[in-house]
Amino acid sequence: AGNTMNVCIQQLEPIIKAIPSGCVDNVVVAYEPVWAIGTGVTASPEQAQEVHEQLRKYLSSNIGAEKAASIRIIYGGSVKAKNCDELMAKADIDGFLVGGASLKEEFLTIINSSAAKA
Repeated sequence: AGNTMNVCIQQLEPIIKAIPSGCVDNVVVAYEPVWAIGTGVTASPEQAQEVHEQLRKYLSSNIGAEKAASIRIIYGGSVKAKNCDELMAKADIDGFLVGGASLKEEFLTIINSSAAKA
């Protein structure tokens, strides 16, 4: 459980080094807890925000605050109509990586919750 940021940093580090400085505005980082993949279990909004906030801080310390602020950090992990508003209300969650719900009518609700923040 305590390895989340270590794993995220291992995955982000080589990517950050490979991004040309003028292309940062085109970067989107997606975070999905391993334990949420295919389980139907969603991180609490607080859990998701904590990781997203740490990701933003990591990016800020490595590429600068302005560039880090321009990167969208999206959450994946059983995003549904019933939890999207609470997740989207968090400061560092910029959107969603939607799986199975994208095939259902509720997808429109998820899109609208994300669009309201943009």
